[in-house]
Amino acid sequence: MINLLIVDDHQLVRDGIRAILETAGDLAVLADAESGEAALVQAQRFPQVDVVLMDIQMPGGMGGIEATRRIRSVLPDVRVIGLSALSDEPLPTQLHEAGAVGYLTKGCPAKELLDAIRAVHRGLPYVDARLAQRRMVAGWRGTKRTPFAELSAREMQVALMILDGRRSVEIAQSLSLSQKTVSTYRKRIFDKLNAKTDVDLTRLAYRHGVIQETED
Repeated sequence: MINLLIVDDHQLVRDGIRAILETAGDLAVLADAESGEAALVQAQRFPQVDVVLMDIQMPGGMGGIEATRRIRSVLPDVRVIGLSALSDEPLPTQLHEAGAVGYLTKGCPAKELLDAIRAVHRGLPYVDARLAQRRMVAGWRGTKRTPFAELSAREMQVALMILDGRRSVEIAQSLSLSQKTVSTYRKRIFDKLNAKTDVDLTRLAYRHGVIQETED
């Protein structure tokens, strides 16, 4: 039996994934969590977890990338599969660097989700077929990497919070940092992306698929 932890900030998504997994027969959902912080608590509560399905972009101070890094430090043998609505870089690479061994877009078929879980449990990496194809085509075409790939994992975390409309004081409180440190991260982000304003940052994020416009 493969034991799982589901992490997503939407209850409906967690319930939907649980329903899919519980029909498989060889998978058991031990717990779920609505944030990176809660995921770390659940991972410590259920050390027998084999695979974590981790949403990457969640509200709160600890996103999916940082949560992956911390869970892997507590449970080094656990396998993490990232789940995201986005398949563009730099999120897949940064998640991999944090210790994940799989990446799926949320639009993947249920069978692919089950295949990915079983594959990573056997010690094999698994990448969403569409992401793998895009990476291969980009390599053939010599496509330039997104500028967001130049950001460190922490810089990307701060950038996502800025894009979410968080003020520096909120970011500092969420990440347990000083406002001066947040200001330093903010300057590095804007310098690396050659952005002068929050509007510039938002336009770049849309252009490179880091965020998507929501449907009303």
